[in-house]
Amino acid sequence: MREILGRRRRWFMGSRRQKGSQPLDTALLCATRWQWPVLPGVGLDRRAEALGARGAERERTAAYPPEEDATPDAPGDGPPAHVCACPHPDCAVPGAHPHDPGLLAATTDARMVEWWWTRRPDAPVLLATGGTVSAVSLPATAGVRALRALERMGVRLGPVVATPTRCALLVAPYELAELGELLDRHEWVPSSLRYHGRGGYLVLPPSRIASGGVGWERAPQPGPGGSAPWLPRIEVVVDSLVAAGTREPDENRLAY
Repeated sequence: MREILGRRRRWFMGSRRQKGSQPLDTALLCATRWQWPVLPGVGLDRRAEALGARGAERERTAAYPPEEDATPDAPGDGPPAHVCACPHPDCAVPGAHPHDPGLLAATTDARMVEWWWTRRPDAPVLLATGGTVSAVSLPATAGVRALRALERMGVRLGPVVATPTRCALLVAPYELAELGELLDRHEWVPSSLRYHGRGGYLVLPPSRIASGGVGWERAPQPGPGGSAPWLPRIEVVVDSLVAAGTREPDENRLAY
């Protein structure tokens, strides 16, 4: 699937980190109160972040000296300061995916959640989708249009997650066959849409990934007694998401 990495509009400010909240707090809330299975994301390579672009470049140059006739790098050139902590240099979603443990380890067990985030307090919170909650995401600028359209129609929305480049609407679990029937009604479906169903995952606030902070554009509203937030069904929102996505040019970048 593809997406456009356009500049976000000022109205869409969901990428701001939530004050007073920590990844462990969110992970425990999701796992124990709402029964949403979570696991830690791979996160960012803090060593590379501390070195900065020039520091990382100096290390690379020391290991692999350039040819004598090579053109010197311009000031500030070098690897990006934020890189994924996984071993893949061309990671498509740096910092925002499972690594160790893998996705199948997602749990609602409080002891396991506490152990994970005690060892890695800044690890992103990943929600394993498809069991108790699913999601649909699209590029941020398309998300602005979709949310406005849904609000004008009076559609009741559930939680909405925003990263610097994506917008994700949390919805009730759906099956691929059900989704296929809904999408089959459209002549064309933008490839920038992503479907986070069974076997998928979604990064939750207040995580930090390579593209920046993750925040709530629409904060979860817990149900009675602190039960899991209400979630709309996929058929209520998918037409508006497709319509908004068709106005975004497709590109081949899969970044969050």
